[in-house]
Amino acid sequence: MLKISCQSVGPQDAQTILFLHGGGVAGWMWEPVIARLPDFHCLVPDLPEHGQSQAVRPFSMALAAEQASELVREQAHGGKAVVVGLSEGAQVAVEMLSTAPEGIERALVSSALLLPMPGAGWLASRWLLTWTYRLFIPPFRHSEWWMRLNMRQAAAIPDAFFPQYRATFQATTESQFVNLMLANQAYRLPGNLGKVTAPTLALAGKREYAVMKESARRLAAALPHGQARLVDLGRGASLAREHNWAMNAPDLFAQALRAFIAGSPLPPALLPLD
Repeated sequence: MLKISCQSVGPQDAQTILFLHGGGVAGWMWEPVIARLPDFHCLVPDLPEHGQSQAVRPFSMALAAEQASELVREQAHGGKAVVVGLSEGAQVAVEMLSTAPEGIERALVSSALLLPMPGAGWLASRWLLTWTYRLFIPPFRHSEWWMRLNMRQAAAIPDAFFPQYRATFQATTESQFVNLMLANQAYRLPGNLGKVTAPTLALAGKREYAVMKESARRLAAALPHGQARLVDLGRGASLAREHNWAMNAPDLFAQALRAFIAGSPLPPALLPLD
């Protein structure tokens, strides 16, 4: 079986953090956070059908979680890791909690969609997704203004990462796009989380959709050691910026992750989600 590509950063004998990226990007999205965590051993994979793992397909939450869990067993210090996931990577982290909890010390799960998205039923149609891809990606594969518009408005990726985003956008395949969207919209809260012992922090942006906040709330409630918080980036912040806060507020993300790992009080910008 082909294995996903993974970058290993930092001292090998330090505590390991596994970073799981969002859909449509790759491990490079974690660079601002990892730069602020030089004392940790960081594993940064490209998930199936993403980045350097394009040949590992088709994308599914089960395949991504299986391969990520294998990375932990083979490369994490002591065979266990703190698992950090954002968006699609957060869904993969939840699947890991369900299928391989023994390798997880703690889990930070940010913006994992675990409930149906109202009004998004068309995203469950392979035919419609196929035509969405054909209309909005191949015709604009070399259009810089289109890529910059999507990067800023839809994904809230800082301008400094345009070269990485452009390369990723241009490499996006029809299979990747369709499989990714289908998996994202179909994923639901697993029913077997009641025996998971790993402390888990479930997050959603304060300005994100209600379904994302409710997903975080339900995930925390399903776990014996779960807690839910809202990420508040303050006045002027957008839904997209709070969803992708790892790239827009890396200092805060690294600070919050350090506090969570240490069991210390979380930063004030992480508001209780009751």
